[in-house]
Amino acid sequence: MGEIEEVLKKHHIRPTAIRLLMYKYLRDRNVAATLNDIESGFDKSDRTTLYRTIKTFEKKGLVHQINDGTGIAKYALDDKTTGTTALQDLHLHFHCIKCNETVCLTDHKIPHISLPKGYLSKDMNLLVKGVCDKCNLK
Repeated sequence: MGEIEEVLKKHHIRPTAIRLLMYKYLRDRNVAATLNDIESGFDKSDRTTLYRTIKTFEKKGLVHQINDGTGIAKYALDDKTTGTTALQDLHLHFHCIKCNETVCLTDHKIPHISLPKGYLSKDMNLLVKGVCDKCNLK
């Protein structure tokens, strides 16, 4: 877990056991995770600890929250855990309407969008809804 400890330290996050395990859990997933998904993966941890951990990761720029229109927040590691915020690393998100999974399409970057003078952007999310490659083959 030395590599994970280094990533956490780089983001100024103290590498506790639960933080190491949660980072590994998120890294090993190919899809964004809800708090319920995370909770299912950590049956011995309480919900409050998991919530605080994911919020720490989000605040420190290790993960970003995705609003895919389902009304349930989903979380994914930032692209290559560079620590860039969602506004700096704008990429496409895809939500499958069949399997209900949401993935980051980090190879598909969104160009910078200029706003009129006086406007200040705080969050941006570009979401495409459709059928993912796995469901499309069925």
